[in-house]
Amino acid sequence: MKGIVLAGGSGTRLHPATSVISKQILPVYNKPMIYYPLSVLMLGGIREIQIISTPQHIELFQSLLGNGRHLGIELDYAVQKEPAGIADALLVGAEHIGDDTCALILGDNIFHGPGLYTLLRDSIARLDGCVLFGYPVKDPERYGVAEVDATGRLTDLVEKPVKPRSNLAVTGLYLYDDDVVDIAKNIRPSPRGELEITDVNRVYLERGRAELVNLGRGFAWLDTGTHDSLLRAAQYVQVLEERQGVWIAGLEEIAFRMGFIDAEACHGLGERLSRTEYGSYLMEIAGREGAP
Repeated sequence: MKGIVLAGGSGTRLHPATSVISKQILPVYNKPMIYYPLSVLMLGGIREIQIISTPQHIELFQSLLGNGRHLGIELDYAVQKEPAGIADALLVGAEHIGDDTCALILGDNIFHGPGLYTLLRDSIARLDGCVLFGYPVKDPERYGVAEVDATGRLTDLVEKPVKPRSNLAVTGLYLYDDDVVDIAKNIRPSPRGELEITDVNRVYLERGRAELVNLGRGFAWLDTGTHDSLLRAAQYVQVLEERQGVWIAGLEEIAFRMGFIDAEACHGLGERLSRTEYGSYLMEIAGREGAP
């Protein structure tokens, strides 16, 4: 499976903080925002990942993350010339996806929960069409909304309904089979000229090949598109890390835990950050596995 992180957009709701920088570079507590979606793909076992951003911001991500080899993954980069909808990322990334399956995640979404690794791996293993992830919210009219029957089976998808018949928002994480690029090529742009991801998902639904996974209790889904939500996300990460003594979305640790790099490499990455608390943390966990 190939991965795509869509880190585009102008971030106007976060101006002036994003006047000259991508919002996905902004820190969420102690690490750049893009670390969080990237960590989700890595937890899913995905090692070939493309980051899509704007012409003026793409070099920032290249400078931050490089080719990914230090993490045991392969990163490449593509430019979305102008905001054209989430589904446009599937066209921009068509060559990267090729004939493979695909996981698309939005660069400003944070997912966290103790069962996330298992949930991702199980969802990828049984993928047959598309898998969407729903999350109950109090303001579903702001999102694409999933409607389900009494058994939890997905029955309808509606983009920002005026009168939602469900409180299940469709989150910014999508798993697709190898038909997705062809489907995206054949959907019509919205009146705003954008390719809506809900239209892609509805094609799968009409084919009877769309599944909804309800994250519900035990998981956190955080959207960081406003100043208030960005602050709340930072506070969430801060509280958990300080209380539990573990790091959320530490890419180096995840690479080690997933077997992408060995203990020695993890220890070396910690040494590069030795003047930080995270560097000491990496060296400690690597040391417990026998690194020098």
